[in-house]
This record gives sequence, C-alpha cells and structure tokens, in this order.
Amino acid sequence: MTQALQKLIEIGGEALGPANAMPDVASLASGAAPIANELAELLMQKNGFFAFEAALHVFPWESRGAEVGLQAWNSPDLWIGEYQGMADGCLFFAEDIFGGQFCVGEGGIYQFDPETGEKTKIASGAEEWADAILRDYRVLTGYPLAHQWQQLHGAIAPGYRLVPKVPFVVGGEFEIENLYLLDAVRAMRLRASFAVQIRDLPDGAKIKFTIGP
Repeated sequence: MTQALQKLIEIGGEALGPANAMPDVASLASGAAPIANELAELLMQKNGFFAFEAALHVFPWESRGAEVGLQAWNSPDLWIGEYQGMADGCLFFAEDIFGGQFCVGEGGIYQFDPETGEKTKIASGAEEWADAILRDYRVLTGYPLAHQWQQLHGAIAPGYRLVPKVPFVVGGEFEIENLYLLDAVRAMRLRASFAVQIRDLPDGAKIKFTIGP
C-alpha cells in the first residue's frame, strides 16, 4: 500500500463493509484494470469508509444495510442510465459531500459533476488521487460546508448527501442556506435530469428547473 492511500485509510472512519471482502473491482472497470486493482487493494485494507466528517465517502464493495455498495452504485439501473450516456464508461468509487463523484475512467481518475455530467481528470492513479485529496480536501470533498452543516443539524446519515437548492452550475451559492439533505440515489437522479436538459443549451440560455425539496 502506497503512502498517500495508507494515510487516507488511517484518517478514515470505521470500515463500512466486512473485512474479509475480496473485491473484483477490475471486472467493473473496462480498460482500467491497473487503477481498479489499486482500488481493490484499498478496499481490502478498509472496505469503504467516511473521512473528513463524512465529506468524503468511499463506497464499500457490497451493500450493507443503508450503505450502498460499489457494485450496486455502478448499476446502470440505479442512476447511471439517467445520464443518457454521459456517465457511461466510468467506475464510480467515491463521492464528495455534494454527491460529486470520483470515478475511474480512461487513463486515470476523474471528478464527475452531477449537474452537468462533465468529467475532469484529477489523477493518473489511486495513489495520486489520494495525495490530491489529502492536499486539497477542503475543496475536493466540500469539508467546510459538511462541518458547518453538521454543527447546525447533527450528523449526516449514511446514504445521504447535501444537495444545492439552486444548482451550483447556474449560480447557486456554496452556502449552508442553499443546501438540503437528500437521499444520494434520488439526488443523482434529479441532477441527471437537470444535466440532460442543459447539455445542448447554448451559453446564456434561460433555464427553469426546480431541484429543491
């Protein structure tokens, strides 16, 4: 286990799945087996966990209680299919406090914006991803808002993320007042609908869309 991955495991909370899991992550990551094998090693060390006060969520291999496992999370029928191709070809293995996804794709690890379906490469492999998270966790996980929210409202339950009432991509503020708690699967489905609606719109087009509770 490399240094940054080991450090991320150490600062994370308790494992979310059983310690005896033998994840076959490579079977879910077409064309990205080396990175998937690194993720499998991570899950064998700690089978899913939360870190930075639940701002970072690394999925366990299998579902358990309220916790959705990596296999189920990557099922096209859960939410991926709602993006109508924009989320295809990715292996989603972790998420930030807003439900922004981290995924294995062609040639590296990407951030997947749930509001637009756009992917941004942030690392060439799992070790580089862990290093990026450790160095810039406040931005990459949304930790400051996760901390503020939980100070006001209590702990965020497994299976939930903080979702903007006004989407960030159309000017919604990164402020507590613009956030509400929503089931993670429903949140991804709602924003998939939004992403599909706006993907062919020209810059400056008017949008009318309600995503709040």
